Amino acid sequence: MSGVEVAGIIVAVFWAILISFLAVVLARLAQVLRATTKLVAEVTDQAVPLLADASTTVRSARTQLDRVDAIASDVQEVTSNASALSSTVASAFGGPLVKVAAFGYGVRKALGRTDDLPAKKTRRTVIVGRTVPAARRRKQKG
Repeated sequence: MSGVEVAGIIVAVFWAILISFLAVVLARLAQVLRATTKLVAEVTDQAVPLLADASTTVRSARTQLDRVDAIASDVQEVTSNASALSSTVASAFGGPLVKVAAFGYGVRKALGRTDDLPAKKTRRTVIVGRTVPAARRRKQKG
């Protein structure tokens, strides 16, 4: 065998190994692509119902928020009506009631009636757990 023949055999073996390696890589790549295609199909099959459920939930939440908005506007209207009513009642009855009370107080003072007024009492402080000294007890009794 000559050197050219040996070199040709080495190149042929090298090409055979290279092509075998590329064939294995391509076979693995084909498996990965099949698995990816299957995974995407499964995710799509599961995602479509989930998206439909999410869409239904969002529509329901929007309906509820519209109802809450309507209730809040009604409450605001009732609050403003109550405020207007209380200011009307206060202006209509507040002044005359103050005048009547002032007049009654003036009449009571003019007639000298003090029996309606409460008598002033001395204020005593009770402290739990402390006793009053004997000298102070005698003063309080008298």
